[in-house]
Amino acid sequence: MSRVREAVRPYPLPALFALAREGYTSVFEQLVACIISTRTRDEVTKPVSRELFRRARTPLEVRRLSIEDIDELIQRSTFHEAKARQIHEIAIRSVEEHGGELPCDYDVLVSFAGVGPKCANLVLGIVCGQPRIAVDVHVHRVVNRWGYVRARTPEQTLAGLEGRLPDRYAIEINRVLIPFGKRICTSQLPRCSTCPVLAWCRQVDVTAHR
Repeated sequence: MSRVREAVRPYPLPALFALAREGYTSVFEQLVACIISTRTRDEVTKPVSRELFRRARTPLEVRRLSIEDIDELIQRSTFHEAKARQIHEIAIRSVEEHGGELPCDYDVLVSFAGVGPKCANLVLGIVCGQPRIAVDVHVHRVVNRWGYVRARTPEQTLAGLEGRLPDRYAIEINRVLIPFGKRICTSQLPRCSTCPVLAWCRQVDVTAHR
């Protein structure tokens, strides 16, 4: 992990970590940003989230917006119409069921439409400091390529990691493996010749590399 951490130091933080560093650290803000990020590049997620939060940051403020207002603010994200409805519904329920402040509770977060284990774990790890593992396509690909786990789906990878990854790396593995997977351990032609952890990698299913 120390080698991977050093390798990705020059690269931008993943969107939710970057937004947290900028002060967007409530459960609601991070959850909304994670919804925006679904199937959307970080380069879009960050400015779109900032634009929404400049208009409304709290559940009460977002509830006062119409779905059309939210849609206009996040329209650069993929599936923005569905996301606008999801965000509005989360804001309404946050106010009506939780007094306008979402708790650090996994079951509460996954009860919202559009929120799965990845977003819930990511939010709970970043905001609440819980040892939660968030598995996206990069984490899934890299740890399976290493041979650290053997799983066909991100859900199976999550179960495998939960059984062996030390808690101190639970949230960090997402923070470092996203840029690592984007820049070094890429889906096509990974940069194995300059990889800092090649000695520990089994190169599972790697047929060609740089």
